[in-house]
Amino acid sequence: MRQAGRYLPEFREACAGKDFFETCRSPEACCELTLQPLRRFPFDAAIIFCDILVVPQALGMEVLMVPGKGPTFPEPLKEPEDLLRLRPLVDVAAELGYVFKAITLTRHRLEGKVPLIGFTGAPWTLMTYMIEGAGSPTMSKAKRWLYRHPEASHNLLRQLTDVIVEYLLGQVSAGAQALQVFESHAGCLGPVQFNEFALPYLQDIARRVKEKLKESDLDMVPMIVFAKDAHYALKDLSQSHYEVVGLDWTVDPKEARERTGDRVSLQGNMDPCGLYAPKEKIVEIVKKMVEGFGTQRYIANLGHGLYPDVDPDHVGAFVEAVHTHSKRLQEQK
Repeated sequence: MRQAGRYLPEFREACAGKDFFETCRSPEACCELTLQPLRRFPFDAAIIFCDILVVPQALGMEVLMVPGKGPTFPEPLKEPEDLLRLRPLVDVAAELGYVFKAITLTRHRLEGKVPLIGFTGAPWTLMTYMIEGAGSPTMSKAKRWLYRHPEASHNLLRQLTDVIVEYLLGQVSAGAQALQVFESHAGCLGPVQFNEFALPYLQDIARRVKEKLKESDLDMVPMIVFAKDAHYALKDLSQSHYEVVGLDWTVDPKEARERTGDRVSLQGNMDPCGLYAPKEKIVEIVKKMVEGFGTQRYIANLGHGLYPDVDPDHVGAFVEAVHTHSKRLQEQK
């Protein structure tokens, strides 16, 4: 969950004065930023440094990272006819090849020490940014499309899905050993809309990626889906062709196990704000979390990304506590 980032002083130093998306387009820079956390912490995997909004860029939309505001689309989609502004066919290798180069370079630099995870934003989450033009607490402009322009909404979601499938395949070809799909804005949807406008596309992505990996004689890789705040969808997500379901911090571990059965592994779900606690409290939080999930079919993680003002030493305390309590539980068996 956002291993590299502004909480690391070396990240801030490396990115100082540089345009964010220019950094994303530099394989060497992305490789360095991916490796930075691994020099500090004994993580069990690396996550390639990039951003989910490179996909809308590949479709021809301008995206800026505005200091103090975050990602901004100067010309968001306002009406269905604006879909004509998008590239009807995207040459994914040409538009996103810099991500693939970063993955290959990073795989070499990792020298097999830990696996490398690739990722993408999910269609609904990307659609929200493309219509809202920035982050939004309600996603009311994007949801307006779902109610007023359902056909256009599905057209956009299908178009995004097609690009995402090719993007993920390219990541595996480049060396990604697992893939994560972030439906970060699932919480703005209720069950009915999630089942119509989000879940089918999440399912389609996993199914098509696996089919094409098989057809291309590429290694099958585990896939992780993270639909933040979609508690109502845990059972459906566990039957959606993903090996792992990520959980935010509002889900009870035992309830999550009951609703997903033994169909998937689970990932999560510590509140990122828990890292503001004193180190001894972090140890307690982690102990309770690991005991709640158990040591099998579980990836200890945060329930969302790290915040910029988190003390790196507290991240270290989190990782150490995970390893300590996992080992202790294993020895008790």
